[in-house]
Amino acid sequence: MALKKNPNVENELVMDESISGQKAKELFSNEPKKRKKENKVLTTFSIEPSFKRELEELFQSMGLGWAAGIRFSLREFAKKHAED
Repeated sequence: MALKKNPNVENELVMDESISGQKAKELFSNEPKKRKKENKVLTTFSIEPSFKRELEELFQSMGLGWAAGIRFSLREFAKKHAED
């Protein structure tokens, strides 16, 4: 039994290659890209346990977890001091 050539499969392959080629060009080009979401960087710092509890309670009252509260606080701090 002979298999028939499916012309649609070839077209799909060419389409996929062009899409992957476009993505590769976008990835490796030096042109400015659209602003996309950045990955987060893990940072560490030390604070007193009592102060951390206070902050956790404050963040919880705002509906934020620890990390989200710290990010929010740092953004607000930066906004406030960028205006000075």
